[in-house]
Amino acid sequence: MTLNILWDFDGTLVDSYRIYVANLKKVLGEHVHEQEIMSNLKISFSHTIEHYKLSQEQVHGILEMGQRVHPSEYRPFAGVEHILQKAERNFIVTHNSKQEIIRILDHYGWLPYFSEIIGREDRFPKKPADSAYSYLHDKHHIDLVIGDRELDIIPAKKLGIKTCMFQNLLVPGAHYYIESYEQLSRILDLKDVRQLVV
Repeated sequence: MTLNILWDFDGTLVDSYRIYVANLKKVLGEHVHEQEIMSNLKISFSHTIEHYKLSQEQVHGILEMGQRVHPSEYRPFAGVEHILQKAERNFIVTHNSKQEIIRILDHYGWLPYFSEIIGREDRFPKKPADSAYSYLHDKHHIDLVIGDRELDIIPAKKLGIKTCMFQNLLVPGAHYYIESYEQLSRILDLKDVRQLVV
């Protein structure tokens, strides 16, 4: 089975939210609860900026703090590499900096798994706009999109691509809901995701 997978990065390939939560707490103050910050980040970083009315200077500071973190702090989720190996091609669409993503992937020796990475520098409209997904789908035919937030799967649904929601049961309308990549591995062993009815 050939399988082309489009991935989100933060919270999907690597556990990075704890880093963002810690950096946001430094800016917002200890009185803001970590779970509250996490709930907002699970919607989007843009939503979090608006929710806490962060200034451009504060946002810049948070992004700079993230870039100073050693790549080993961005811990890959268990079982991710096995799924990367199962795919014919892997792609990333992220609001994060492409250079930052490459720095982290290179640390883990994962760059060869990815055929193309679309990041902030590529200036595609942000998700849930479907421009970046449409570009990759037209070029490579994407079979499955994996993300952890609703904005990750909205563009895939518009384009008729199968979707997988990782560690987020609150988002409606995904084809698969998984808590671990071992679960997804079992699903992929049992069926060709492309044969499901959208």
